[in-house]
Amino acid sequence: MKIKKHIPNAITCLNLFCGCLAIVAAFENHLQLAAYLVGLAAIFDFCDGFAARMLRVTSTIGKDLDSLADMVTFGVVPGIVVFHYLEAIEGSMVPYTFILTDYSWINYIAFLLVIFSAVRLAKFNNDPRQSDSFIGLPTPANAIFWCSLIFLEDSPVVLSLINPYSMIVGVILFSVLLISEIPLFALKFRHFGWRGNRIRFSFLALSVLVLILLQETGVPLIIILYLVFSIIVDIASRRKRVPRTS
Repeated sequence: MKIKKHIPNAITCLNLFCGCLAIVAAFENHLQLAAYLVGLAAIFDFCDGFAARMLRVTSTIGKDLDSLADMVTFGVVPGIVVFHYLEAIEGSMVPYTFILTDYSWINYIAFLLVIFSAVRLAKFNNDPRQSDSFIGLPTPANAIFWCSLIFLEDSPVVLSLINPYSMIVGVILFSVLLISEIPLFALKFRHFGWRGNRIRFSFLALSVLVLILLQETGVPLIIILYLVFSIIVDIASRRKRVPRTS
């Protein structure tokens, strides 16, 4: 029994370890490796909660440890990665100097993601509404989106859209999404039956299809689909709750 209660926390520590390795990889400019490590950490993040529910060993310590691990892996890592993105495209600011004459500070906007991730995790730990779903974009989804953009580096269509200003707008938008009141479904399985998991299974099937067709380049699209899917589901559920009048 003593070993059993530590299994979820051990998995959480694997998430944290992957985050530490991802930070090292990002500092050494191995951004693809950092992206893979964040993806692996997200799997551990899913498994620790699932294990805790299956083993019925949830605790406040486990919840706090999970948030601390998430802060490193899904808060600090995307901030460092986006800092590298902005640093790499800093030279492309030249055509935009008629808007900004001094852009040496622009790279540091990336750390808004770190700050808002911290706020997001603090809110999550004190919000009883988020036990079975999310209010606002989860930090793992945010981190996966930004870290997986490196897989699009060979796409001329995507690269034509990437400039310092679009990156800044993206950082601000996702920072707001982290602390927004938008309801998003969670991939939390209490059982594997279709009833109660229809939305989760549908989204996972769609995600697998995207990965098969686009491979790694489809990962950012999956995060966008997650947002769109959640909004559609929320609108549909709101309509069901509205009483019909004759």
